[in-house]
Amino acid sequence: MPGMLITQIAELDKKRIHIFLEGGKSFVLYRGEGRKYSLQEGEELSQEQYEEICNDILIKRARKRTMHLLEKMDRTESQLREKLWQGFYPEDIIDDAIDYVKGFHYLDDVRYAHNYVRNQKDKKSQRKIWMELMKKGIEKETIAQALEEEYQQEKEQDLILKWIEKKNYSSEKADLKEKQRMYQFLMRKGFQSDDILHVLDYLT
Repeated sequence: MPGMLITQIAELDKKRIHIFLEGGKSFVLYRGEGRKYSLQEGEELSQEQYEEICNDILIKRARKRTMHLLEKMDRTESQLREKLWQGFYPEDIIDDAIDYVKGFHYLDDVRYAHNYVRNQKDKKSQRKIWMELMKKGIEKETIAQALEEEYQQEKEQDLILKWIEKKNYSSEKADLKEKQRMYQFLMRKGFQSDDILHVLDYLT
């Protein structure tokens, strides 16, 4: 397989170097790693060497970096890609890292959008939430679904509260049997279990 010419090796900081290849690819290594592979400007990096660098260093490092970013806070796929791009990882390495965390369900734009709407709907308008999620790189269909479902859930809980008030139910006075009877009554009315329990436990 033909190799790739190393067009430039730039100092990124005291510990790291930035290697540029013909065709636009580039990646970052620690200085010791660069010496290990005897990388020199104007010389060729074989395909075999490049694959070894990717498999032994870049893939592992990008996956670890992505996991670390998600441990600090929930992020969208777009935000993660931006962070990895800022770390000068090649596109195929970024794709691998994103697929890796998706495989563990650590990255989920649908979950992120639902959580964001749930936490912001009492503070901001739907339009404002929509614009903010768009800026975070969430797809329009995902935003629309999250807004519809989260606001629908709020309406469902309001309806449950009305039924509870009609039945003169009070969580402070009710014992376990009364709570179970109210739960079964609301289930027969077609309400979702999560909504019923949320109202019974937190809103009455």
